[in-house]
Amino acid sequence: MSIKDTPAPAVVDTPEVPAAQSPSLLGRISTHRRAIIVAVLFAIACYAPFQLMPFHTFQLSMALVYTIALLGLNLLVGQAGQISLGHGAFLAVGAYTTAVLLDRWDVPHLATLPVAAAVCFLLGLALGVPALRLRGLYLALVTLAIAIFVVPLLKRFESVTGGSMGLTLEKPAPPLWTGLAEDQWLYFLCLATAVLCVLVVAGIQRSRVGRALNAIRDNETAAEIMGVRPAYYKTLAFAWSAMLAGVAGCVYTWVIAYVSPDSFAVGLSITLLAGLVVGGLGSLWGPLFGGLFVLFVPSLAQDINQAAPGAVFGLLIIAVMYLAPSGLAGLGGRVATWSRLLLRRGRSAV
Repeated sequence: MSIKDTPAPAVVDTPEVPAAQSPSLLGRISTHRRAIIVAVLFAIACYAPFQLMPFHTFQLSMALVYTIALLGLNLLVGQAGQISLGHGAFLAVGAYTTAVLLDRWDVPHLATLPVAAAVCFLLGLALGVPALRLRGLYLALVTLAIAIFVVPLLKRFESVTGGSMGLTLEKPAPPLWTGLAEDQWLYFLCLATAVLCVLVVAGIQRSRVGRALNAIRDNETAAEIMGVRPAYYKTLAFAWSAMLAGVAGCVYTWVIAYVSPDSFAVGLSITLLAGLVVGGLGSLWGPLFGGLFVLFVPSLAQDINQAAPGAVFGLLIIAVMYLAPSGLAGLGGRVATWSRLLLRRGRSAV
């Protein structure tokens, strides 16, 4: 059959998970059981802050912040197939937008969230249009340049951003009716924001937009022949990715109550991309595993060898990618496949 005679739905209905990846364990079970597993995990997440120490609750809050950021990066890299090494720059813009609103105009904490999201969406839209002419390595270098440029820019406008010293802020106080401690309240704010972002991204992935992004990632030329507009969808993916990074930056400011240019150096962008690859590209569970990886693995590497944490961190990444080439999100599916193969071999031997 020629390309001209190929029906359009063949591209529009492109699977959400890349063909090169193994489906996750949740993807292999029924929808009913999947809903039960998700409900149990959510219940555990709600119960955890009441059993953990304040520092561990803080760590989980930061893991949720990175999860939100990786949800946006996954839309751009995992769904649209674009490379970005400047995601930390959008996180910095969202964080500083929130910080300036809190410090200069005394805006309520929750009101800063839509403002930070809107600012980063418009910035991502503006940068996404010229990025359409770039692909692969060239796009990666341009986004890397953005990440490098943001830090000295923030330091230059000292009257607004606080320069190298940054800005010290107040954390959102828990309402009296909740009876929660400050760390617990911040955790639930992060959890609620992360759940909302997951629902939004899940809706995008299951919509026609998500299928179009998958088609562009797999074969942009064929997708364009079938009527998909690559420029339109790639620009939207860039804007959505920046918007979610801005949301993560806003929540980051709530949790840390301090922003500094050095907190958003280029190493953050590279670490986020590495965390997404390790978590699982194109998978909705990948950002969650990636967020946990970004938070806990550097600390683990520091504990193993304080002289060379970077080398230990790199070796851990290599080990994870060797054991799970499709990311941690696909590791469950691989384990299930290996288990079935072993059972079949055992039965055939008997």
